[in-house]
Amino acid sequence: MKTLYIVATPIGNLEDITLRALRVLKEVNVIAAEDTRHTKKLLQRYGINTQLTSYFEHNEIEKAGWLISQLNMGKDIALVSDAGTPGISDPGYRLVKMAIESSIPVVSIPGASAIISALSISGLPTDSFCFEGFIPSKQGERKKFLFGLKESKKTIVFYESPKRLLAAIKDVYDILGDVDVVIAREMTKLHEEIITGKASKVLAGLNGREIKGEITILLNPKSVEVKQEISLIDEIKNLQRETDLPLKEIARIIAEKTGIPKREVYKEAIKMKEIK
Repeated sequence: MKTLYIVATPIGNLEDITLRALRVLKEVNVIAAEDTRHTKKLLQRYGINTQLTSYFEHNEIEKAGWLISQLNMGKDIALVSDAGTPGISDPGYRLVKMAIESSIPVVSIPGASAIISALSISGLPTDSFCFEGFIPSKQGERKKFLFGLKESKKTIVFYESPKRLLAAIKDVYDILGDVDVVIAREMTKLHEEIITGKASKVLAGLNGREIKGEITILLNPKSVEVKQEISLIDEIKNLQRETDLPLKEIARIIAEKTGIPKREVYKEAIKMKEIK
């Protein structure tokens, strides 16, 4: 039985790899890669000739079993993704779980991470943050997700497709208000760009632009200016407009937020519905 190494690779600039990672990639028996063609470019850059095998989303379950068998036969294996740290919004956790269950040593070889890189230069609070992966692509689900962040005191980090970036920031502005937003595009690559500002300013700057590349979005839900208290009726109307939640769920959320008994909020919502 040997060791499974989880090796972080560059997220763009090929120089962003550790000496330890290069040594491990040279010494292991097999490198399991999300895209062997992509990883081959990195290996060629550093003169590494280790055997490559594919390990990606659609062969993950079947291939994980084979990799575990190779480990049990005494082979060292390194797992890499296309960029960054394997298992973070990438295939990998199933293999790690199987290795742990089989009492196979798992060793992290840390390195580049788009999440941490973007967070470190964001200017947003870093004492407490939450990574949400890729947020929902459908607008209705995305709005519900963003509404759930209203009371969060943490900096929120997530990935987004460039095609949905404008719509996502618009929803951030509509639901969370004019919060502080940071967009990190193409981190460590030739066309790296950091866009910062209030949601309204970022939205205006993105309007009419064609955005390409990998996107990391960071926002601080508590950075919006405190608004004047609004009436119960307005609270209900706002929630109905922002989400597709049933009245009972809307009543529960408002009750928790305001301290008004749920039955009273629901009663008011029913009155509004009857008037319509």
